[in-house]
Amino acid sequence: MSVSVKIYRVTGRMLISHDRLPTWQKFSIEVRAVKPEDAVEKVLSELGSRHKLRRRHIKIEEIKEISLEEVKSPEIRALAKLERWVV
Repeated sequence: MSVSVKIYRVTGRMLISHDRLPTWQKFSIEVRAVKPEDAVEKVLSELGSRHKLRRRHIKIEEIKEISLEEVKSPEIRALAKLERWVV
């Protein structure tokens, strides 16, 4: 049984400076995941870790599966081209 990893572009808004001057900032992140739910979990985890945000301060607006040609991130593009992992 092989599992195919897909590339998703997750877009939405995140609340920056929620205590002083609250502003909603747009984001668009490309991630590799098996299911859309896994992509959302990865984005919530990354944004929460990187910007010290709670999950309620992140609003997901769209989850879209994209092809390799549409990928903008060089890291995601390089990972998608790998044929196997060597540990």
